[in-house]
Amino acid sequence: MIRLIEKGLMFGNLVHISSPALVERYNRALQHLAGKSTTLTDFHVDISGYSPEVGIELEDELYLNPNGVNRQFILLTTEQKRAPLLNVKFSTSRDILREFIEMNEAQLFALTATDAVAGELVNSVFKLTTPGDLLNLRKIEIEADTAGGTLRKAEQLARMVEQFKTEEDAWFDDVLIAKMIETAKETGDVTRNPVRLRHTAFEQRNFWTAHFGGLYLFPDLDHPAAICMGDAPEDLPLKHIFEKAQPNQIAKFLRLNNLVETIIEARGVDSSAILQQKMDFLTVSAAADGGVDLTGLDRSDMRRLARNHADRLPEAYHGLAQLLRWAKDGGPWPRITSDHPAYFYTLRATDTPNRDLVNMLLAELAPLDPRHMFICHKELFYRTYATWPEAKKAYVADFLAREYQVDKAGARAALFGHEPDMSGSDRVSDEVIARVGPWGAVGRS
Repeated sequence: MIRLIEKGLMFGNLVHISSPALVERYNRALQHLAGKSTTLTDFHVDISGYSPEVGIELEDELYLNPNGVNRQFILLTTEQKRAPLLNVKFSTSRDILREFIEMNEAQLFALTATDAVAGELVNSVFKLTTPGDLLNLRKIEIEADTAGGTLRKAEQLARMVEQFKTEEDAWFDDVLIAKMIETAKETGDVTRNPVRLRHTAFEQRNFWTAHFGGLYLFPDLDHPAAICMGDAPEDLPLKHIFEKAQPNQIAKFLRLNNLVETIIEARGVDSSAILQQKMDFLTVSAAADGGVDLTGLDRSDMRRLARNHADRLPEAYHGLAQLLRWAKDGGPWPRITSDHPAYFYTLRATDTPNRDLVNMLLAELAPLDPRHMFICHKELFYRTYATWPEAKKAYVADFLAREYQVDKAGARAALFGHEPDMSGSDRVSDEVIARVGPWGAVGRS
């Protein structure tokens, strides 16, 4: 993993905490939330305030996420909104945290100037005992305050001010006046500068969870279903539950809900280049398993590797090659059905609110495309990367640093964006797609 860290592909964009004042605030918040503290004088934190260094020190990577359900957070700066979320257990958690920070940015900026803000993503389930509990996680509410209780005290002061202004004898209540003065020393003038956070409830409809072997839950669709990366649970109250080994049923579910399109159908992308790169990844995987040195490969080297290791190439490679010949050279239209190993490599999510979740699912169904996996499912990427031969690790890390890190937004747009096609080139015409369908058996004239 050192190679990934050095290239900024792991633990990238974390916020460095080195100021003694910030470390002290972090410890107060950590003590408030978990009854723990760190002896480290500098460390890095993600959007939730989780630090991998502190996790190692405490020997608990879930020290801010007990039971992996109600994630707690520590905000030392609003800049944490740009950081990733580590040890993800639910696909929606980072988006919820970022939206909370952005909707309260001015207030959080003021609060974190003097203290850390500590809080929790709260739902009605504190521990998952059965998969059925997951469907009870429909609403997530955020509770937050500074470690010193500034917001709680501000509310108390506001109530005392109201009492002072409305009760007939409050002017003569020395105890009330003394409490107001003492509280105001900590909160400031709440009448002129009210301190409040908007604690909006967030709906968690369709989502992924790492629990129970990895589950993609789509209860909020016209045709709801759950897709399991492990064994199908028995007590999940959904009519359709599919396992990873059921590609036909998964493909039907994706199509019925209009969740995917083929790369050939996609507008504004160079589909040939994407297909070729996917084939290159499959070639690299086969060559790496054969112990081949993969440094400094160019296009001719990649063709040579494919020839020399043709017997090792997976069936998915040959399906993609047929599709590429059709797209570039007018070869026969390939029939790639959902039980073909190449099928899920040819798809991307359509432009729906579930786009990121579907692209995340496709990363699991097409595991030999490391670029797609790194962009859409980093937890899976890091877990899979650890199992690769050194030659493949080096090639993929170099590729991602060279081709993705330099222009993340551009790479994402080229692969997964849904901008209108302005060029008119490198895309099969709508007329042809309409004639053959996304994966029909009709030949290309």
